[in-house]
Amino acid sequence: MNSDIYLDIGNSNSKWKYKGKYFSKNTNEFNIWDLPKAQRVWVSNVSHHSFKDSKNEFVFVESKSTYKSLKNAYLNPKSLGTDRWLAMISSYEMTHDMGFILIDIGSAITIDVVDNFGHHHGGLIFPGLAKIQQTFEKFPFKNNVDINGIGQSTEDAWSIGVLALLINTINQKMDKLTSRFPDSKIYATGGGFHDLEKYLDFHYEYHKNLVLDGLEFFADNMG
Repeated sequence: MNSDIYLDIGNSNSKWKYKGKYFSKNTNEFNIWDLPKAQRVWVSNVSHHSFKDSKNEFVFVESKSTYKSLKNAYLNPKSLGTDRWLAMISSYEMTHDMGFILIDIGSAITIDVVDNFGHHHGGLIFPGLAKIQQTFEKFPFKNNVDINGIGQSTEDAWSIGVLALLINTINQKMDKLTSRFPDSKIYATGGGFHDLEKYLDFHYEYHKNLVLDGLEFFADNMG
């Protein structure tokens, strides 16, 4: 079995895949010494988390212009976040000749579109629920509200307003994108997905570890 480690250091959580199993830890608590000894560690590091060399060899991944027939839309391919690129690689490997729309709900919410020819058309980025809550920590928040209602307390008003802002944006954008790319498969991922899933009004296939799986595909393709 492959003895490499695939490590995704995100803004909120750090996850890794080792010998087919998945692990996770809060990024603020993550230490590189938590990892076992491996032949190589492939790293996607969007949080810019710094660490000293340990017992392993690290390979830091950057987004490329192409992966097989998947083509990055960015003029500067490296400026595309590696988490987005790797999640697209994983989605691409699951669909092959079928286009897809990928939504990743985490600290940031990202949406990326790839057509039937593997051409990435670009994407969207906006703050996720956790990031908004961190920015406005003094406002109480609850997730069990009617987003079509209005609040009779600051907590309800804030909760409804924030959720409605995010959900209406997501649903409207997905509606327009699926109209433009009607044959696309929709994949969803991200640590904040379950906070919003009950409000989503489009059909999707959820995969928890698209970035880690994409990292493994990327590493295998690199030889």
